[in-house]
Amino acid sequence: MSPPTAPGSVDFRLPPELEASEPPEARGLARDAVRLMVSRPDGGVAHARFRDLPRFLEPGDLLVVNTSGTMKAALDAGREDGAPLELRLSTRLPAGLWTVELRRPAGGATEPFVGGSAGEVLSLPGGGKATLHARYRHAGGAESPRLWVATLELPASLAEYLERHGRPIRYGYVGEEWPIGYYRTAYATEDGSAEMPSAGRAFTPEVITRLVACGVQVAPLVLHTGVSSLESDEPPYEEFYRVPPETARLANAAREAGGRVVAVGTTVVRALETASDGRGVVHPGEGWTGLVVTPERGVRAVDALITGLHEPRSSHLAMLEAVAGRERLQEAYVEALKERYLWHEFGDMHLILRF
Repeated sequence: MSPPTAPGSVDFRLPPELEASEPPEARGLARDAVRLMVSRPDGGVAHARFRDLPRFLEPGDLLVVNTSGTMKAALDAGREDGAPLELRLSTRLPAGLWTVELRRPAGGATEPFVGGSAGEVLSLPGGGKATLHARYRHAGGAESPRLWVATLELPASLAEYLERHGRPIRYGYVGEEWPIGYYRTAYATEDGSAEMPSAGRAFTPEVITRLVACGVQVAPLVLHTGVSSLESDEPPYEEFYRVPPETARLANAAREAGGRVVAVGTTVVRALETASDGRGVVHPGEGWTGLVVTPERGVRAVDALITGLHEPRSSHLAMLEAVAGRERLQEAYVEALKERYLWHEFGDMHLILRF
């Protein structure tokens, strides 16, 4: 791995063959049979399978999961001149607005489409329409090169419409389309994510049962994830979150008793850190969070993290560095590359323990 090239980032070359191109089930593996790399609190890396997770957690730990379900968020769209596009729903905003991403066909995949104009109306399947209003602006005021604020006019409810006309968001490294069930976690309760909160994909009822039997508690929250194609230095954008009162209570009680709050995914870290105060006390709440967790900010409410493997220089890696520290994260990614771990939503998993 080459040294980091920007503050809060880890830079390396990801070989294409390490991009998981299909679900593990297509490779003959159960969901919980993917590999698990464990970054130990005292240094060093252990290798296991995800179903071994109970070995690395302890009675009194609290596992916090994101119960947001994945939508069929990709839709065919057309411009007035007939040019084909793909419209990806990202984040539902107040007042009936959406943040959407436009992409255009590129071989067997798509690439960001930076065109479009305010007031333009795109045709959607089944008589639907999407009206572009303005470029999305990040919390710091920067205008996104590829996201729009838009309204939708649909002939049916959103759920019915997406079930009929939508499909899961797919990137070029995934060679074919897979049914929506492959993009949903075992514990999803309400649809709302453009893309799967993929850190939870490897959980099965059996793994959860074994964790609970070992004295690990499980608590839910919601963070509806937007499109994740904003790798390579683009700042994150606002996403909707909800931390229930009981989850806040359990998180605070676990830490008071000496247990660890284990976040399942960067989405859970973002929600918990948004809802915590400067002392790390978690408060219930909901809304849209624009929080960016960096090494400079650090983490206050999270003691461990279960996550996938992330692309070079992404904001997710800055968050991981906030949890693990630069040196330990570098060590883990060197090890993951050497041991041929698989990246992305259908890939392998990484457990980072702070203590």
